[in-house]
Amino acid sequence: MAGPLAEFTHDDVHLLGFSRAGEESFVIAPELNLAFDVGRCDIELLGVDHVCLSHGHMDHAAGLAYYFSQRMFIDNAPGHIYAPAPLVEPIQRLLRLWADIDGHEPPANIHAAEPDMDIQLRRNLIVRPFRVNHPCRRHDRSTVHALGFTAIEVRKKILDEYRELTGPQIVELKKQGVEITRRVEIPLVTYCGDTAVGDFLKRDHVRNSKVLLLECTFIEPDHRARARAGYHIHIDDLADVLPRLNNEHILLTHVSRRTALSAARAALKRRVPPEIADRVSFFMTHRRKRRPAPPSDT
Repeated sequence: MAGPLAEFTHDDVHLLGFSRAGEESFVIAPELNLAFDVGRCDIELLGVDHVCLSHGHMDHAAGLAYYFSQRMFIDNAPGHIYAPAPLVEPIQRLLRLWADIDGHEPPANIHAAEPDMDIQLRRNLIVRPFRVNHPCRRHDRSTVHALGFTAIEVRKKILDEYRELTGPQIVELKKQGVEITRRVEIPLVTYCGDTAVGDFLKRDHVRNSKVLLLECTFIEPDHRARARAGYHIHIDDLADVLPRLNNEHILLTHVSRRTALSAARAALKRRVPPEIADRVSFFMTHRRKRRPAPPSDT
């Protein structure tokens, strides 16, 4: 295991997970029954039915087979993975190959996630995939574009012209087929995975999400070129990006081990004004949660 989990709560958004560049990244929203990426598949992921996979890099996706296998082992129903469409068949093939090694192919639900095609998790909760700026080159030289995801609460709000009506009057209008409500979307949490800065940050559901998880892989001044080459964010990018975001809190993820979090916090403080810095923090600086023991067959 890479280390203790981070845990963060803001308003009604509760998150736990781990994120370190090149090692492991996953974030769980337990109350939403939703996770983003699987890392190496921490035990906390086994109780989550829906996992959105941003891309196929090992530190984000290595635990896919373990996720399905262990859910079968503990008699959980097969989970659901929502992945960029070009990865669906390779994931299915991975499970078949692992069955050749292990002897059992676990049941699995693997779905293609397409940009801007909402995923309905329950009546009042959807996930909206969107393309981020992190093209992933495959061995055959094809490119798979990584995805980010926003979990959105959906509500019905009565139209202003009907707000003063009595209950019986509203019932009568409904009988007549009159539409008296409008759809309201409340973006709760957005996960961008690995990405460089891009136009996706202008999207309303991204920039207005209550909590935004945004990568910041590189901190050192001499690593700007490495950030550009790998389609990652350097901390110098944040001075321009953060003032354009309306999120109540922004969690920075994917810092590499080469940078101490204390140094990363100091660098952030030097680059952004206090009124912005107050709503920005590094995910891995938040209260740790002790990892439970893995399931046992005894």
